Amino acid sequence: MGMRPGIGIPTMSKRAKRVLIAVVSLAVLAILWFQFVGIYVDFLWYGEVGFREVFTTQAISRILMFLIVGVLAGGLLLLAMLFAYRSRPVFVPTGDSNDPLAPYRTIISTRPRLFAIGIAAVVGIICGLSAQGQWATVQLFLNGGDFGQTDPQFGHDVGFYVFRLPMIQLVLGWAFVITALCFVAVLLVQYIYGGIRLQGAGRKVTSAATLQLSLLIGVFVLIKAVQYWFDRYSLLFSDRGGSFTGASYTDVNAVLPAKIILMVIAGICAVGFIVGAILRSVKLPAIALALLVLSSVLIGGVWPLVLQQVVVKPNGLTKEPPYITRNIEATQAAYGLTSDKVTYVDYKEKTDGDPAALAKDKETIPNARLLDPNLLSDTFTQRQQLENFYGFPDQLSVDRYTVDNKVQDYVVAAREINIDKLADNQRDWINQHMVFTHGNGFVAAPANTVIDGYPDFTVSDLSNKGDIPVDQPRIYYGELTNNYAIVGAAAGEAAQEYDTGADRYTYQGTGGVPVSNLFQRLVFATYYGEANFLFSSQINGASKVMYNREVRDRVEKAAPFLTVDTKPYPAVVDKKIVWIVDAYTTAANYPYSQQMSLAEATTNSLSARGATQAQDPTEVGYIRNSVKAVVDAYDGSVKLYQVDDNDPVLKAWSSVFPGVITPGDQITPELRSHFRYPQDLFEVQRSLLTKYHVNDGATFFRASNFWKEPDDPTEQSVTAAQPPYYLQVTLPGQTDSRFELTSALTGFERDFMAAYVTANGDPKEYGKLTVLEFPTSTQTPGPKLVQQLFNADQDIANWVATRIQGGKAKVEYGNLLTLPIDNGLLYVEPLYLRGVSTSSYPQLGQVLVWFSNRVGRGATLADALLDAAKKQKVEIQPGAGGGADPGATGSAAIVTSSGADTSSSTPTGGSTVVVLPPDEAALVAAMNAALQQLDEAKKSGDLEKIGAANKKLEQAVEAYIKVAKPAAGSSTGTSTAPGNGSTGTGSAAPTTPAGG
Repeated sequence: MGMRPGIGIPTMSKRAKRVLIAVVSLAVLAILWFQFVGIYVDFLWYGEVGFREVFTTQAISRILMFLIVGVLAGGLLLLAMLFAYRSRPVFVPTGDSNDPLAPYRTIISTRPRLFAIGIAAVVGIICGLSAQGQWATVQLFLNGGDFGQTDPQFGHDVGFYVFRLPMIQLVLGWAFVITALCFVAVLLVQYIYGGIRLQGAGRKVTSAATLQLSLLIGVFVLIKAVQYWFDRYSLLFSDRGGSFTGASYTDVNAVLPAKIILMVIAGICAVGFIVGAILRSVKLPAIALALLVLSSVLIGGVWPLVLQQVVVKPNGLTKEPPYITRNIEATQAAYGLTSDKVTYVDYKEKTDGDPAALAKDKETIPNARLLDPNLLSDTFTQRQQLENFYGFPDQLSVDRYTVDNKVQDYVVAAREINIDKLADNQRDWINQHMVFTHGNGFVAAPANTVIDGYPDFTVSDLSNKGDIPVDQPRIYYGELTNNYAIVGAAAGEAAQEYDTGADRYTYQGTGGVPVSNLFQRLVFATYYGEANFLFSSQINGASKVMYNREVRDRVEKAAPFLTVDTKPYPAVVDKKIVWIVDAYTTAANYPYSQQMSLAEATTNSLSARGATQAQDPTEVGYIRNSVKAVVDAYDGSVKLYQVDDNDPVLKAWSSVFPGVITPGDQITPELRSHFRYPQDLFEVQRSLLTKYHVNDGATFFRASNFWKEPDDPTEQSVTAAQPPYYLQVTLPGQTDSRFELTSALTGFERDFMAAYVTANGDPKEYGKLTVLEFPTSTQTPGPKLVQQLFNADQDIANWVATRIQGGKAKVEYGNLLTLPIDNGLLYVEPLYLRGVSTSSYPQLGQVLVWFSNRVGRGATLADALLDAAKKQKVEIQPGAGGGADPGATGSAAIVTSSGADTSSSTPTGGSTVVVLPPDEAALVAAMNAALQQLDEAKKSGDLEKIGAANKKLEQAVEAYIKVAKPAAGSSTGTSTAPGNGSTGTGSAAPTTPAGG
């Protein structure tokens, strides 16, 4: 039988080789140049902000990780292929026409060393690139210390799990990967050269191949045995318990012993593979492998499952509580919810307060915020924008300032440059990057003051000083500045930056990176893909480029080891505008601590509808607000101030980057006075407090005393938690108000108040959390029920219907604030009017209040309280109108009580249940549908459609008013609740969604 000649390597002409080499060389040079540009631009930026050590430490760490893992993986792979090649059969199979490997074997055999080195180098580079991203794990291992707390199962310090265990798992993971790569390499080499055959007579696997593969499997199983030992510690992050994180009864009594047994079996199997390799036998390794697989299934899988189903599930109340108690203690410690940081106060709310007396209280009225920072961005823009290219963020901020020796809350914002607002004729490269470079001014408005429904602005900019004066009002760094700017001009050259009016300005600060020579211009031209860097004559020897100007990005880049809060806010400190950004240290491996997603925990009605930024979806088990970052709005300098001296994670990072964190004793009193308790951290803690206020494992297991974050009742477009609010609050036992971040909490699956949580933002007791616990025997309405009371008030309904009649305006509900007042609760909600045109903006129309079971409205808070004093008490009766569970959501009904006795849960005297009749509900739906059609018609610009939609809305409003109008000779209408035979003394109002 004839043999086909071997296939040689295709040859190329010299010219083709030169062309190929030139093309490949240019491609490599281009890749290297782009890589260099990215690194060099970062190098320049870190030098500008004074954080070059962060850049160099990261770079060195990444390079070392790349080299260590890359060399190790590539070197071991090369050795494996070398041993396999040298032990190949003496008589290599020839090029049989039926042998599919013949062409490849011929090609490889011509240059075996080149192929081996090339494959090892590629694999080493890939492994190195993958490993360099894990530099933080290595640095924490090298610099991490102890927490001073031990886990309840193994007795190790928490620092072992946070700093050292991740490194051990990293090493074992790479050991697995490298061993598997070597196994595959040996398998392929032996197969190509006949050491392993699938066809033909005789032995299919040579002794050398058996030895090498068995040894590698033995090493692999030995690594698995070591991993079983360290897998025991991972049980402390188990989620088998379902409702809690940590080792459960099954984990401790079944999985933990199973890990030990499997470790011993894996060790025996590893010995079996090695002995089998020496004896050149595959039987012993095969038996060992079968034993390992079988034991893993039975001991590691089936036995824990049986124990969980047979023992734990039927007896969970007796088996799980000790382990739940461990989870409670660890979670409280990991998230700063221990007894030294959280104070629980029994709050027995009084319901007999006098709204009229409260209206005269000179302490209460000034503390109630009427301006909603989440609605007023358009108002700030329309009344304080000045130019089309200035703007304000969608969510404004709340801070406090001392003006005329009086501390008061202000809604504040910086008037920033917003390139997205430029008109089409302004959108050339020079305007976007060299002319419109900065904002102008600090804008503030007292949070409790309005003039004709609008904020009483105080502004400090180039032409004003205002009540909060600023020496340098130009803003080059902010929340909206997401593009680069080129600033600076040579001596004698005309200024080119727009300032105000016809004025021009040349930047005088230290911010920015020089772009004065050809090389630097080429670097940035490449980085931004913009040739104007090279050709623009307006870039000169004094020019600088500012980039990474968005404050959150700036802090994240300067401190990549920190998690940055999503809500930076501007403040005036020492007459300079700065941005204050809260930053967190986090860890995932805190034993027994509840694991949670930052993104989920911080989702509220604002972030759910995209009004604010969302937090990263990072899973954490530990968090501390250990750093306050301060970014100068003019020069972009970044300062990281340490505000927690006892955070082990921050201590570790301070060792990694010495000198990067500024000690807390360098914080000036004025700067400290503007520190707020961070909202993201508060929302994480609030979410946990709904469960982890419970200290007893059995109670936790029953979930009998859990709370809930109430949904935002003023938000109709999404269903999400009500955001917390910054307020001046006077808590029980205090004589003066304090700047607190506050939130109401309701009972689990109930809409009645369960607790009121505050976090102190004042310097003296900063960070102290207070929880006012409401007794379960009372039925204090939560935010949702209070909103229903507002909607059910005839007077409020008529006012709303009158404003939206004819499509003249939309009604938007502002934030529903909850304040503990006079041993009671005061709910305050601003009601805003907005015109129907696209350029309209909110104007405060009315203030709604609920106090001591009375609802009122007025142009001011005092007027609303006086109005409430004239009205009958309106209570919530649980269980009315359907006989549902008294605590269940949706089973409460509104009760209007004319009698003096309001302590009974059953209406007495002339009290009645008020519900929304079906015909009114249909008319409300018709009004909302008509309003939506009018909005759509206006977007189309069709005047005929607009007129028809407007007429339809007028008809719907008139129809509703006729039905809802009180009966003749009476101040109230009449309705009957389902399942309740009493006659109503009030008619319910429509539930008007925000915006109409």
